Amino acid sequence: MYASGMTPTERTRNRWKLLLLIPYLGLCFPWLYARNAPEMFGFPFFYWYQFLWVVVSSALMGVVYRKLKY
Repeated sequence: MYASGMTPTERTRNRWKLLLLIPYLGLCFPWLYARNAPEMFGFPFFYWYQFLWVVVSSALMGVVYRKLKY
């Protein structure tokens, strides 16, 4: 039995799960990104920043899934 109650494999798995906090933190503080400039393709920063997090979140979830599945 390990002193912390977790095996090294479980600790590694939990570290991969910490990646899922990144999108939360990126969107947690709207006053940082609630602005119009810079625009991209005519869309204010507020909208394309949030949409970018959709793509980044999906990629991060895919990475975590692949690491935890195998």
